[in-house]
Amino acid sequence: MHILDISIMILYFSVLIIVGVIGSKRAKTADDFIVAGRNLGHFMYLSCLAAVILGGASTLGTAKLGYQFGISGIWLVVMIGLGIIAIGLFLTNKIFNLKVLTISEMLEKRYNSQTRLISALVSVIYTFMLTVTQVIGMGTILHVLAGWNLTVSMIVGGGIVLFYTILGGMWSVTMTDVVQFVIMTIGIFFIMLPMSISKAGGWGSLEENLPASHFELGNIGGETIFQYFLLFTLGVVVGQDIWQRLFTARTKAVSRGGTIGAGLYSVFYAIAISIIGMCAFIILPDLGDPQNAFTSIAMVTLPAGLLGVVIASVVSALMSTASGTLLASSTLVVNDIIKKYIGPKMSERQFLKTSRITTLTIGVLTIIVSIWIQDILVALDVAYAILSGAVFFPIILGFFWKRVTATAAFYSILASMIVIIVGLVINGPSSTQPILYGLATSFVVITTITLLSSNNDHKNESEVKQDIKGKADMDTMAN
Repeated sequence: MHILDISIMILYFSVLIIVGVIGSKRAKTADDFIVAGRNLGHFMYLSCLAAVILGGASTLGTAKLGYQFGISGIWLVVMIGLGIIAIGLFLTNKIFNLKVLTISEMLEKRYNSQTRLISALVSVIYTFMLTVTQVIGMGTILHVLAGWNLTVSMIVGGGIVLFYTILGGMWSVTMTDVVQFVIMTIGIFFIMLPMSISKAGGWGSLEENLPASHFELGNIGGETIFQYFLLFTLGVVVGQDIWQRLFTARTKAVSRGGTIGAGLYSVFYAIAISIIGMCAFIILPDLGDPQNAFTSIAMVTLPAGLLGVVIASVVSALMSTASGTLLASSTLVVNDIIKKYIGPKMSERQFLKTSRITTLTIGVLTIIVSIWIQDILVALDVAYAILSGAVFFPIILGFFWKRVTATAAFYSILASMIVIIVGLVINGPSSTQPILYGLATSFVVITTITLLSSNNDHKNESEVKQDIKGKADMDTMAN
């Protein structure tokens, strides 16, 4: 990299640290640290939600798929976008009224404390592995561009995210996400995409030199597209990292409009990155590792200065998702495990201190696991497989089927999680079967136990709302 590009990267990291420090001054309460005081307007909300959606797998992974399969590489991120749009259309009104901090806390109100605990454990695994994918992505970029050792690259990238996330929680994450969203948009849509097409000889050159299959939407295979639906569309609907952003919206209108907007943005992002991967296939036909497609084409396409901006945009995508999922992991551990079972009477100050210590611990473990796995799509598959297969039906049926019982939800999550983990071990992390088996197990268990239960063994919607209202009243009195 040219000295100008390195200077831009250093400036970018410095800005993030400064913004993170500014954000830390606003994190004075638990709600400030975890959900930014539930006070984000339209632009900040859309920016931070889009930023957490589009991370390392979305960028580097989609470029890799575009290189290998052409325009059909869009499906990974399109399925994420469809899941986000579904939340905006069908769930935001219900979610906004909950006034909780985690999905698991909502499940306790709907079911019982055992369901809260097991769902928290499942969600922690998901958010943890999602953070791992981002650290791997940051390490890959710094390794390819700066020539650093991959392990050192992961430590540097992960360490910066860990620093500003610990400082101010969601306020720091949100303020840095706005910066990152702007840089992502400029870097990908206005610099990298047009210059990649130009370097490849224009769109006509792509049509002439790429295999015909690279222009077929189904080239990646129907089974893979269906797998992406199971993993990502269902997964994001019940993801703590996504819900935690939903809790930051100031009003229902902000929540609904910003969520749908972020989903649509994801679809356009998928198309742009896939086309960049297709250009890389022409410019770098003998690329050894397709996972390096994005960074490699950036190096041969962009002049000094612009390269620094584009790499900063990719690092932005990675860091924004990493900070969001890292904070989601620590929130689940502190709110649903430590506070619930170890320190139920902890003060606001103790909660903040515990949150920062937990964030530090999980962040260090994330870097260690990233160094061990080193494959971004494998880590992503494991994360979404466990989440969507285990908790999708208990959450969605809990909203729309009043009769679902606590016992049914608990054993549904437990049984499906066991099935998925065994399936991943037997069939491999990229197999579709473990998710199908997990979803089928979850649905059969939750419906069977519910139908066999007495009519008195469930909470109705009014009881759930009353539980939530009662908790909110107690929290207000405590404060």
